[in-house]
Amino acid sequence: MEHTRESSTNRPPVALVTGGNQGVGFEIVKALAANGYIVYLGSRKLSNGESAAAKVGGQVHGVELDVTVQSTISAAAARIQQEHGQLDLLVNNAGISHAGKPGRTLEEVVEANRASKASLDEIRTVWETNVFGVVAVTQTMLPLLRKSPAARIVNVSSGLGSLSWIADPATWARQHFDVVYAASKTAMNAVTMSFAIELEKENIKVNAVSPGFTATALNNFQGTDSVEVGSREPIRVALDTDAPNMTFTGPDGPLQW
Repeated sequence: MEHTRESSTNRPPVALVTGGNQGVGFEIVKALAANGYIVYLGSRKLSNGESAAAKVGGQVHGVELDVTVQSTISAAAARIQQEHGQLDLLVNNAGISHAGKPGRTLEEVVEANRASKASLDEIRTVWETNVFGVVAVTQTMLPLLRKSPAARIVNVSSGLGSLSWIADPATWARQHFDVVYAASKTAMNAVTMSFAIELEKENIKVNAVSPGFTATALNNFQGTDSVEVGSREPIRVALDTDAPNMTFTGPDGPLQW
């Protein structure tokens, strides 16, 4: 079934996916392209973005976009404005789980990220991408989203960001709730809700989605789900033009904020 929504001018919808060159972001790009979208694939390194775009082919364009560098966000917006004049879907997918020493196991990262000992520099670095980067990209793309008849914003979050879930003593991931990554996703959920409430009257829907525990570079590929499985729910939300506003879902359905 085709999910493409075209305006009265028969114009294909335009999407931007940050961090689209690998992992869940790349799977989302592929699905959007297969459903008739023109996709701007954002990547910190232009060469990585262009090579990922070439793998997908069709109407996929690599664009340099580092969510922590405003000049790259502004340049990406200017390009979309020049080439299409509007944006129908923004997927804030770019994220990092830690900024410390590379090559550590998931267990070592979790231990280093505990509230009592986490490095403030590492917290700031992760939040710069996962929280402030989402705000920066969304604010910059809003003028383009407002030109779409029914724009949508999808923020790729994590079940770890759910305070309600983590507060339950029976939750298996409770011990993984750290101040670096997990708390950044809680903050990102709050940012999602804030935009969703403000933009509701403009018919711009803002939703958060968790891929589940997916094996990607985020966790040194130690996740239990394949990237294909983990991408299913983000892809479903990204393609659902009739989704309600302000939802938070994961592979098994609705999640508690």
